[in-house]
Order: sequence, then C-alpha cells, then structure tokens
Amino acid sequence: MINPRHFLHMSRWALNPPSAARVKMGIVVIVICAVIFLIERYVGWPDALTPNTFKLRG
Repeated sequence: MINPRHFLHMSRWALNPPSAARVKMGIVVIVICAVIFLIERYVGWPDALTPNTFKLRG
C-alpha cells in the first residue's frame, strides 16, 4: 500500500517537474555509480583500499 504522502509528492512533481539540467545530473550520477559497480565487479577491489582487521587480545 502506498503512503498518502507519496501521492502528494507525486502531484508536486506533476505540477512542477524538475528542470532538464537536474534530470541530466541525476542520469550522470546513476551512470557513474553503474561504472564504478561494473569496474569493481569485473576488475576487483584493490588490496590497498581494503582495511586491515586486527583481532583484539583477550
């Protein structure tokens, strides 16, 4: 079930849609995230960026 606040938000977007520049910025951000994900998925995560895990003596 959709929250009634979502309907209010959707009506605001329908009456005042985002500008073309804002839509392009959102698409660019999504593409950058997808590229980073694909690089990590197929190339791998560098060992230099992996944090060291130290076990506490106890």
